[in-house]
Amino acid sequence: MSATWYLYVLECEGGSLYTGIAVDVEKRFALHVAGKGAKYTRSRRPQRIVAVQSFPDRSSASKAEYALKQQAPASKREFCARYPYQPAFE
Repeated sequence: MSATWYLYVLECEGGSLYTGIAVDVEKRFALHVAGKGAKYTRSRRPQRIVAVQSFPDRSSASKAEYALKQQAPASKREFCARYPYQPAFE
């Protein structure tokens, strides 16, 4: 059985947005915060997870990530409003 993949959006210092995919979003966020994530988040420290959307496989998550990265910042913020992050412990 394949794992569920997630498209996630982080808000970084200065209000910029970073988009990525992962199986475990919280673990990936911790890596970004520790400076072991993407080059982008090493120079613009991530502040919080703002949006998460699930996908049945890596391929569909990757396609959605690419499509979202092509969007203007306003469209990315609309995505964040549609798929707000809900922490697992709530």
